[in-house]
Amino acid sequence: MKYRKLGKTGFEVSEVSFGGWAIGGSWGDVEDDQSIAALEEAVEQGINFFDTADVYGDGRSERLMAKLRKETDKPIHIATKAGRRLDPHVAEGYNKENLYKFVDRSLKNLDVDTIDLLQLHCPPTEVYAQEEVFEALEEMVEAGKIKNYGVSVEKVEEAMKALEYENLATVQIIYNMFRHKPADEFFAKAKEKNVGIICRVPLASGLLTGKFSKDSTFAEDDHRNYNRDGEAFDKGETFSGVDFELGLKAVDELEKIKPEGLTMAQFALKWILMNDAVSCVIPGGKKPWQVKDNAAASEADDLSDEVMARVDEIYDEYIRDSVHHLW
Repeated sequence: MKYRKLGKTGFEVSEVSFGGWAIGGSWGDVEDDQSIAALEEAVEQGINFFDTADVYGDGRSERLMAKLRKETDKPIHIATKAGRRLDPHVAEGYNKENLYKFVDRSLKNLDVDTIDLLQLHCPPTEVYAQEEVFEALEEMVEAGKIKNYGVSVEKVEEAMKALEYENLATVQIIYNMFRHKPADEFFAKAKEKNVGIICRVPLASGLLTGKFSKDSTFAEDDHRNYNRDGEAFDKGETFSGVDFELGLKAVDELEKIKPEGLTMAQFALKWILMNDAVSCVIPGGKKPWQVKDNAAASEADDLSDEVMARVDEIYDEYIRDSVHHLW
């Protein structure tokens, strides 16, 4: 496993890290014993950065990570998110009182005195202009409740606005073979400001694993079933906002250029890691073998210029027109 600096946190984190959405819920059935086994495999593979949120399984994912921290003797960093507990999820809800309440709940779930990294959880665009929100985060740093703060965003314009806050440590954003826009301007600006970039949805909700077909079905409680058109939250979180059948066609083309010896998932993760502005990528994993497969992308050979260029061409041909302008 290779490691990279995570922006202003100063943490040296595994470039392939762990996303904790799937072990919380919204991805079909998952058993806690199996989730703990997946987390333990992550540590075994050298993964030391774990990303979760207070709403993943209503705290279930946070509590599983608290258990992992107790059981391992290796140093790990756990990041969580706050804000999506708001109902309705509106900008006015991002106030000092609510943020303190959410953070105190996460401190309890994680069983820690200080949170390594707290991220606003894809707030409405207006929040990025509300200086009092970021002042509250600064207060929490001073109070010792959090060590660092960042944002998780839906849109590149939100990421660019967040960079205006001097002490912002990280930005979490969707970046993958189906979502190229963050690399256009944002990555260079973030690198210049020493802001860490955490890439989520790296496998486009599994679409980029190459394991789906037009006949694939998903459980009723799986967001890949109920959120394809954004019925529950931003549709960009599901298959990166790409039409499922169109995505399958693009994956067929990507399979043709996949380097020998790599799984499709490893190819997709390595493509992200080819950009040196990226701090880490956070694929999920409900099973130990998935975590091990993902982690191996770190040691894979760099992709050739020819392969990188062809990925761009496939994006331009199949994907760009339907997603690039939206996020």
